[in-house]
Amino acid sequence: MLTSLFPRAHARYASLSILGGVLEELCSWLHARGFPPHAIRRHVEAAPFLDAFLRRRHIRSVGACTAVRLRACLPRQKRWRPQTAYALGRSLLTFLQERGELTSITPSRSEELIRVYRGYLQQVRGLAPRTARHHVTVTTDFLRFLKYDDRSHGLRDLQVAEIEAFVTAVSARMCRVTMQSTVAILRSFLRFLATRNDAATGLDTQIESPRQYRGERLARALPWDAVLAVLRAIDRSTVKGHRDYAMLLLIATYGLRASEIAALNLDDIMWRARVIRVPRPKVGTPLAVPLTDEVATALLDYLRCQSRDVAHRQLFLRVRIPRGPITAAAVSDAFDAWAAHAGIRMPTLGGPHCLRHSLAMHLLRQGTPLKTIGDLLGHRSVESTGIYLRLHLDDLRDVPLSLPIAAIRPTAEVQR
Repeated sequence: MLTSLFPRAHARYASLSILGGVLEELCSWLHARGFPPHAIRRHVEAAPFLDAFLRRRHIRSVGACTAVRLRACLPRQKRWRPQTAYALGRSLLTFLQERGELTSITPSRSEELIRVYRGYLQQVRGLAPRTARHHVTVTTDFLRFLKYDDRSHGLRDLQVAEIEAFVTAVSARMCRVTMQSTVAILRSFLRFLATRNDAATGLDTQIESPRQYRGERLARALPWDAVLAVLRAIDRSTVKGHRDYAMLLLIATYGLRASEIAALNLDDIMWRARVIRVPRPKVGTPLAVPLTDEVATALLDYLRCQSRDVAHRQLFLRVRIPRGPITAAAVSDAFDAWAAHAGIRMPTLGGPHCLRHSLAMHLLRQGTPLKTIGDLLGHRSVESTGIYLRLHLDDLRDVPLSLPIAAIRPTAEVQR
C-alpha cells in the first residue's frame, strides 16, 4: 500500500531506520480502520520527522521499547508537523500494542495492588467501570504520595499523620464536595487493605470528612426557552449537526444522562413498538421510554446521512476518523459548543446534565406529578426528585404569609 500512496517516494519512507520496517503494515492497518488514503498519506508524510525525533531520544527500535517510554517520547509541540507526527505516533502505539510487539515490563508493587483493588471493586462491590476508574485514580495518587514502591514494609506501618498529609495536599485543588468523595474513596481503600492484612484495622475511622449538608446545592437548570435556543442553534446541514441535534434532543426529551446517550445501541430503538430501551450504566437496569415523532425524525435524519460501518452497532458514532463509538465526553463537548454558539453564557452550566434538570423543572411547572418525573429520570426514591421543588419559585412565592396591612402602612408613611 505504501507504493500506491507514494509511487515515486515510497523508497524514502521504507528506508527510515526506525519506522521503515513497520510503515507498510501500519498503512494497511489504518486503511482497515477506515482511514481514507489522503489521511494515511498525511500520516506517513510525518514519518521522517517522527523517525528523527525518536532517534534523538535514543530509541533504536520500536519493538524493543515499552509502551510507556514510546508514549513519553512522542512530540508535543503545537505546530502542524509535530502534531501530525504525534497522531502518527499514537496510531503506531495502538498498532504495536494490538500486535503485542512492544516490550512488556514487570508491573510495580503499586500497579499490582491497584490491579487487585480494581478487580475487587468490579467483582465484589459491583461498581460501574467509570466509578471504579475514579476509585483507582484516587488510590493511585495516594500510593504515589506515600512512595509505596519504596516502602520496604508496605503499608503495615502506615500512620494517621501520613493519611492526613495526603488529604491536606489534595484539598488544595479540590472543592468541599469533591473532597468528601475523595475521603470516602480513601476510607474504602483502607478497609480493603485491612481485610488483606496490608494495613492496620480502623484507619478508615480516623479521617475527618468535610461537612456537606443534604440539599445545600441547587440543581443547575436552564430556562426552557434557553434549552430550545440551544437546539435551534445546531447546524443540521452536516453529519455532526444531525448527530448532535439527535443526542441533545434525547436528553431534553427524556432527561437521559451523557453515559446513557453514549451507550445507546441500534437494537435499543424499537421502531415498530415506538419504544426506546435506554441502557443505564449507573443503575444497571434499562428504562423504556416512548419514541416520540420529533425524536424519531431526528434519529432517522441522522441515520440516513451517516455512513455506517456494520462492525459497530452503537447508535452514535464518531464523525472524525477513526470511526467508532462516542464516549460521554463527546456528548459534553457537543453541548458546550452549541450552548456557546447559542449565546448561553451562564457560569457553571454543568454540561449536558443541566438539560436533565431543565426537563424536570419544565415538567414540574406543567403540573406533572413528582412520581412521574422521578420514574422518567430513573430515580429510586421521591427524595431524589424532591430537589426540584426548591427551584419551583412560582409555588415558593405563595408559601410566605403576607404581612398585615397595619405593619406595611407605617413604612409607607415614613417613605413619604
